[in-house]
Amino acid sequence: MSDAALFTPFTLKDVTLRNRIAIPPMCQYSAVDGVTNDWHLAHYTGLARGGAGLVIVEATAVSPEGRISPGCTGLWNDEQMAGMARIAAAIKAGGAVAGIQIAHAGRKASANRPWEGDDHIAEDDARGWPTIAPSAVPFGAHLPKVPKAMTLDDIARVQADFVAAAKRALEAGFQWLELHFAHGYLAQSFFSRHTNQRTDGYGGDVAGRSRFLLETLAAVREVWPKNLPLTARFGVIEYDGDDARTLEESIQLTRAMREGGLDMLNVSVGFTIPDVQIPWGPAFLAPVAERVRREAGLPVAASWGIDNPAIANQAVADGQIDLVMVGRALLSNPHWPYQAAMALNVERPSWVLPAPYAHWLERYKVQQ
Repeated sequence: MSDAALFTPFTLKDVTLRNRIAIPPMCQYSAVDGVTNDWHLAHYTGLARGGAGLVIVEATAVSPEGRISPGCTGLWNDEQMAGMARIAAAIKAGGAVAGIQIAHAGRKASANRPWEGDDHIAEDDARGWPTIAPSAVPFGAHLPKVPKAMTLDDIARVQADFVAAAKRALEAGFQWLELHFAHGYLAQSFFSRHTNQRTDGYGGDVAGRSRFLLETLAAVREVWPKNLPLTARFGVIEYDGDDARTLEESIQLTRAMREGGLDMLNVSVGFTIPDVQIPWGPAFLAPVAERVRREAGLPVAASWGIDNPAIANQAVADGQIDLVMVGRALLSNPHWPYQAAMALNVERPSWVLPAPYAHWLERYKVQQ
């Protein structure tokens, strides 16, 4: 019998998760004009029924220009909000907490879906649109489009879009909000020295490069209820050869975000430039996340290679991370939490399943 740390409840503000397993945002690229459909409903319903404590809906654009691809979900109008309300209700009915990530893709926007090239849509293709970024610096590689450097009016407009999307997320019934400040998208591009060449108050030193993120957080904090979790996914490290400085600056920013009302940081990689050496491996970000947790004084989550039950459980038990973000393993098997519970010898692992599954699996479980 086991008292597995992975299966202990976790409370943040007024929200309690049934366990430490969270499903991170995973884009489905299957929306039409930002509106969800039956694919999304079935997808998120299945994930919630699988036993995770938290399900975060995929990166959802705050404006049409903020989509990664034409198939991305959005929250810039009420039709999109109505579709999201169905999904939030389905996640709750499955026993999980309903979360959503709101995002702006910046210079990585206007791309083909991954299985259709994962590259920028051609300039002469009507499906594409102009991109924006803090500076006119392209990502390169498969995303060569040069973005427009944002004006102060552009910055204010995008921040207002984040606020409007947060309001719609709340009205749709989500209880957990994540701001996408990672993966080379707009907010990460403001923070990175690789992509921010501005000479005004939104560039230069770490305070200037942090300004867009902190202002956006503050604006959303004003409209998101104080009793509900407001979190962010942020790339604290690039693996570009200058990791010590980047991590120090990231922790400095994380402290400022905590003071500005952030409740948790989902620790990730920057993915701001294509030429990096990421040390892929089991739970490779867990020690990084633990340092952020300790030095910034915030609860943390992390993903990437934490899909082995023993490794996931140990990361929580050792205090490296508070929530384990399990992505592709849940796509392969939405009932991964049940298998993890059995692997960790949790008493009556069937409690993580819906009764129509749990009864039969528990009754006829083959003893190994």
